[in-house]
Amino acid sequence: MNTSPATKPQRLYYIDWLRLVAVFLLFFFHTARIFDPWENFYVHNDHVSPVLSYLFIQSIGPWQMSLFFLLAGASTYYALRKRSGGEYTRERFKRLLIPFVFGVLVLIPPQSYLGLLNHSDYAKSFLAWFPNFFTLKFEDVDGYFLGGHTWGHLWFILHLFVYSLLALPLFLYLNGESGQRWVSRIAGVFTKPGLIFLFPLLPVLMNEFPEVAGGNPLFYIAFFVCGFIIMADLRFMDTMDKHRLILLLLGILPFAGVLTTSATSSWPTGMPEWVDTIIDTYVDGFVPWYVILAMLAYGRQLLNFSNRFLRYFAEGAYPLYILHQTVIVIIGYFVVQWDFAAAAKYALIVALALAGNVLTYAVLVKRTNVTRFLFGMKPKS
Repeated sequence: MNTSPATKPQRLYYIDWLRLVAVFLLFFFHTARIFDPWENFYVHNDHVSPVLSYLFIQSIGPWQMSLFFLLAGASTYYALRKRSGGEYTRERFKRLLIPFVFGVLVLIPPQSYLGLLNHSDYAKSFLAWFPNFFTLKFEDVDGYFLGGHTWGHLWFILHLFVYSLLALPLFLYLNGESGQRWVSRIAGVFTKPGLIFLFPLLPVLMNEFPEVAGGNPLFYIAFFVCGFIIMADLRFMDTMDKHRLILLLLGILPFAGVLTTSATSSWPTGMPEWVDTIIDTYVDGFVPWYVILAMLAYGRQLLNFSNRFLRYFAEGAYPLYILHQTVIVIIGYFVVQWDFAAAAKYALIVALALAGNVLTYAVLVKRTNVTRFLFGMKPKS
C-alpha cells in the first residue's frame, strides 16, 4: 500500500475551506460573548442570553481553537516540504511575530479602552487613556473591564509562533528517513480496529495542564503536532474516511445531549463526582478530537475544490482573524446602547462585523505591500 503523500493534490483545498469556516464561526462566537450570562467580555449587553451562549459559545468553544492549531500543523507539513528549517523560521517571524506585535499595539488597545468605557463611567479620551494599556491589571488579566494590558484574541498567534519554533526540530526529524519510519509505525497503529477512537486519551491527559497566556500550551501543541503527522501518511486520512460517520456521531450526539440538558435545567442533581468527571473529560478531550477528525474526513470528501470565493478569501482568512474581534467590539459597544431585543442586536452585530471586516480587508489590507506585511500576508507579485 502506498503511504506516500506525493499522490496528494498540490493544494488541499479542503484545508483552506475548513480554515475559512473556523474564522467565520468566530464572528458568531465572539459576538455571542457580548450576551454571555456567565463570563465577562470587553463589551457586555445589559440583557444577557443563555440561548445565544449555548448555541454559539458552549457548542463551538470546546473544539474551535483546537481546529485552528491542527490545521496549522497540517499546513506546516507542506510548508516544510518546500522550505528548509531556516527558511521556515524566518517565515514564522514575518507571518506570526510581526502581525502579533502590530496587532497588540494597534488593534487590541481599542478593545481594552471600550471595555473600560462599557464597564465604568470613565470619560477620558482614547489618547489620554492609552498609556494605561501597558499596565497589567492582575484583577483583570484579560483586560476586559479595567482598561489594562491584554493580548486579546491574538494569544493564538503568539502561541502558534512559539509552538512552531519548539516543534521545528521534531518536524525536521519526522521528515527524515528515520522519522518517516516512526510516522509509518504510528499510522499502522492508527489503522487498527477501534484505536482511532482512543487517540483522544493523549490530549485528555494534557488538558489538565494550566492555561498560560490565553491557552493550555500542552493541549494545543498536541493538536498542532497531530496536524503535521496526519498529513505525513495517507493512512491517517484513509482511516478517518472509513470512520467519518461514527466520528461525527460520537462527537455531536452525546455532546448535544449534554448541552440540551444543561440549557433546559433538566440536569440531574446530586450525581456522583465521577460522573461529572467523565462528562467533563468527554467534552474537553473527546469532543474536539471526534469533531475535528470528522470535519477533516467530510471536508476531504466534499470540499476539495476551488472557486472564486475560495481564491479570494483563502489568503484573507488570516487577516480576517486578526481584525475580527476588534471590529466586533467597536460595533458592539454602540449597538448594546440601543434599546431592542438581544437577538436582534446579536444579528445586527454579526452582520455589520462581517461586512466591516471584509470591507477592511478588501479596501485596506490586501491593497499595499505595507499592510500585507503587517497582517502576515505575502507581498503582491
